Amino acid sequence: MFIQQKRILFGFVLLLTACFAMGHRQESTESTGEVQVQLAVDVSNQFCFELYEKLKENGGNIFFSPFSITMAMAMVFEGARGWTSGEMLDVFKFPGDEKTRLESFSAVYHLVNKKDAKYTLHTANALWIQKDYKILPDYIKKIKEYYYGSVENVDFIHALEQARQTINTWVEKKTNNRIKNLFPPGSLNSNSRLVITNAVYFKGKWVKQFDKELTRDEDFWITEERSVKVPMMRMTDPQSMFNYGETESLQILELPYEGDALSMIILLPRAKDLRLIENGLNEEKFKEYLSLLSPNRVSVFLPRFTFENRYELTKILCELGMPNAFSPHADFSGIDGSRNLFIQTVVHQSYVDVNEEGTEAAAATGVAVGITAVRPKIPVFRADHPFIFVIQEKGTGNILFMGRVVEPELKNGDKDNQR
Repeated sequence: MFIQQKRILFGFVLLLTACFAMGHRQESTESTGEVQVQLAVDVSNQFCFELYEKLKENGGNIFFSPFSITMAMAMVFEGARGWTSGEMLDVFKFPGDEKTRLESFSAVYHLVNKKDAKYTLHTANALWIQKDYKILPDYIKKIKEYYYGSVENVDFIHALEQARQTINTWVEKKTNNRIKNLFPPGSLNSNSRLVITNAVYFKGKWVKQFDKELTRDEDFWITEERSVKVPMMRMTDPQSMFNYGETESLQILELPYEGDALSMIILLPRAKDLRLIENGLNEEKFKEYLSLLSPNRVSVFLPRFTFENRYELTKILCELGMPNAFSPHADFSGIDGSRNLFIQTVVHQSYVDVNEEGTEAAAATGVAVGITAVRPKIPVFRADHPFIFVIQEKGTGNILFMGRVVEPELKNGDKDNQR
């Protein structure tokens, strides 16, 4: 059979996002090339909202990294040719010019992996190649020089279990042990020839941390009729100044993290129905919301939560417009010089933890409170029902992570304290 003659390109997108603790990084992109960075950012952000539109259909909590997925698929795209290349361009909107594309992803890689920051943020790429399987030197050169990916040999044919564990160990290391057993037993097979991985890890502290002594169990309304008890963090003192905005249908809050380069944007519907703001949410609408932000004293109530997600993205990517890449008709001849490769699966896994000490976020640091003649009404931002959140680089607008909290999932210690 023709299908049996095809080798498998096991395109794996590993996303790990780690502890929700932001360090907003408003660094200038002049050193890496502002134009190049923005091209990669635009590609990732455009895909972000298209993927969210698909994921929201299944209900429940959502958390993913559009940056991680886009970076991994860009590495796959470097080997795509013909019709396969055209479909991937339609889905991801990569720059068609090779030099421009390579330089843009190289630039954003350097920006994310900034050294000496007050937060931890890094990304890593790797190719896992079947021992003795020939990959074109030009393809490997691109991955090494522009995506800074390591190239490792494993044996999927004769030592499958060892290969699986080797890749999983790399994933664990790059994600500070937050993503474990990414490839469970049976997820790889002897037809695999190449696994492509990307890992993203972030941990930072809020510029203004929540006082743990003030955290109290309160109701979180999953629906109008159903609620659960969650640890609700609070910040209501006179120094609780944040970028804040509102419309008739929602409130927008930006929480900054140490380093002033990353921030968390929270979109909270005024009603308990998240669909009121989910419907029609896209990149342009998100930018419109951001334009409403301005410094304001805000009383903030935010639940403490942590959860993990795992996504198999093959079906979604096919629906978005690139089914050919997953079929025996795929053309990835830019990888091995033949048309024997196709993508078997794309996997994405994530972890997020939001607590009193941190979470991703960007905003102003330390705003002085002035006294006016008329005391203004202080907005109350009470996130006691489903909301959307985004973690972004403040200077470029690069969305690193996006999620939805429908029902906060607690750590074991938090659960033990529930009655």
